Amino acid sequence: MLTFTTSDGTRLVIEETGQPDAPVTVLLLHAWTLSRRTWARVAELLPKEVGGPVRVLRYDHRGHGDSAGPVTGSTTIAQLADDLAEVLTEVVPTGPVVLAGHSIGGMTIMALAERHPELFTSRVAGVEFVNTSSGELGREAPGLPAPLARAMVKAQLVHGRLLERRGARKLGPPTLLRPYLRWLLFGVGYERAHLRETSEIIAGSHPLTLHGFLSDVLEHNRTKALSALSTVPVVVLTGGRDRLTPPKHSRVIAEQLPRAQLVIYPGAGHMVPVERSREAARHLAGMVRSAVPVA
Repeated sequence: MLTFTTSDGTRLVIEETGQPDAPVTVLLLHAWTLSRRTWARVAELLPKEVGGPVRVLRYDHRGHGDSAGPVTGSTTIAQLADDLAEVLTEVVPTGPVVLAGHSIGGMTIMALAERHPELFTSRVAGVEFVNTSSGELGREAPGLPAPLARAMVKAQLVHGRLLERRGARKLGPPTLLRPYLRWLLFGVGYERAHLRETSEIIAGSHPLTLHGFLSDVLEHNRTKALSALSTVPVVVLTGGRDRLTPPKHSRVIAEQLPRAQLVIYPGAGHMVPVERSREAARHLAGMVRSAVPVA
């Protein structure tokens, strides 16, 4: 386990597996209110799928998991992108990097392209977007009539703010959230252990993480930033039953990047890193092998 302190003093917890001196590093970015644990199975599978040395890093975003708690004003995707830029500069100072981002993790990569486009010509050798969007999520109705969807979003914002004012440090008991998260996040044939773990992570989130980042996610619009990835190998993965970021969002990303590979898993939901972990690892492994420097 590593710790890294950003320039504004925020401590991030980073987990490293694989070989530290490998020629290629894979960096896995998790979703909103989740943690690096989401990518655990992919990280475990990667070395075998690569068939050679690879360094794998996954860290908890600020306000998530074991990293420092959220601070008012810092719960933005732009801030997450700046954190990622610092991690790349300080923790992975040399060599090609393959990035994978799930949901807000993918949005963070887009914000990185918007704010630090030079990294995509000098360092980034591949990108895997998973269950994410380049914008207009505020217009979405996740499997519900639009008025009900808007009411659900408002309820989440109000609930998070109310808990924060009361001094709560967590969202609530995971068992109470489980039925809702089952419907919202998972597709068919899901594993109960994955639902339990996901519910535990989300239930342990700070209320400010819930309502602070939600506002920014709804305003996220970075389709134009994708142009910085035009020469980078990209794969776009999503679930056919994804209610949070429906497949049309992945199609928009792929349309902006004609060389990108779009893969839709019909039975999967929003949790492709756990629902289709082997497939996600295999796509990453292909980019890693392509990025290995020629001796």
